[in-house]
Amino acid sequence: MGFTVKNKGLLSLIQGGARIGYQQYGVSASGSMDEFSLRVANILVGNKEYEACIETLVMGPTITFDEKTVIAITGGNLGPMLNGVKLDMWRSYVVNKGETLSFSGASEGCRAYIAFEGGIDVPLVMESKSTYTKAKIGGFKGRALKENDYIKLGKGEGKYISTLKKDYIKNYENNVEFRVIRGPQDNMFDEEEILKLFSNEYILSNECDRMGYRLEGEAIKHLNGADIVSDGIAFGAIQVPGHGKPIIMMADRQTVGGYTKIGNVISVDLCKLSQLNPGDKVRFKEVDIYESHRLLKKFEDNIKEIKNNIEKFEVIEKKRYSICLNGVNFDVIAEEVK
Repeated sequence: MGFTVKNKGLLSLIQGGARIGYQQYGVSASGSMDEFSLRVANILVGNKEYEACIETLVMGPTITFDEKTVIAITGGNLGPMLNGVKLDMWRSYVVNKGETLSFSGASEGCRAYIAFEGGIDVPLVMESKSTYTKAKIGGFKGRALKENDYIKLGKGEGKYISTLKKDYIKNYENNVEFRVIRGPQDNMFDEEEILKLFSNEYILSNECDRMGYRLEGEAIKHLNGADIVSDGIAFGAIQVPGHGKPIIMMADRQTVGGYTKIGNVISVDLCKLSQLNPGDKVRFKEVDIYESHRLLKKFEDNIKEIKNNIEKFEVIEKKRYSICLNGVNFDVIAEEVK
């Protein structure tokens, strides 16, 4: 069982958990940009939290299913539709053989995650199914999905749907504050220059992808140049090259780099960072390592709460209707559940 890609969308990649433990050999960790959305999508269809999903950007793909299964779509709202009928985000749906999932385009955020009950049936490469396109490894043939690709899915019952309570649903904004820990090379800037990072607003430039986000705004000056002996780069590291404009390193970052890193966006804020679009405004707030640990524990507790509070229903029957309201026609899906 599986699905056929009819339209690839802008950029559709198979991404799941990161490729942990191989940066020492020069292999990027890759994995999902938005860990929260990935994990919740998988929870909604009954998978392990880091199972591979389709991570899709701005304009999602069009795919047709050849067997009954269950899907869930989380993250940025790219306007998902099933056979032309609008779907809600942050809940799962039973889809039948021959039905087609498509997207109308982003209205909030930029990355959506499509999870499939039973997971995506692709090989593990260095203990991960995630795609790293620069090395052409992982995912489906190490590349983004293309028209006519056939993707196999794991076996599921295709019987239950799950819904997420509104309290847990993420909202994405275009003016966002991110919390940052100083270092590891903050000693290569004087205090006045460090404070520029925390007192100025930056704009996400058009030069942004899964490798890194370049920011436009106040330049930050170094004490004695931007170069260091190359060292490891974490997800969310804020590099400051010689021109002084910060670059935030993302999921497909290189394993090591030779520019100073003034700070690091804390891990729990990387999810909303991954949903920014070019032109969005960015501000930074300093926190210490103890606060970042407290926030990480809160994040994980939130995931546990979601797992314990998922509402699950068995679909008895599903029908489509066309409704006219005040002269406007609406297509709707009605599901009888128990």
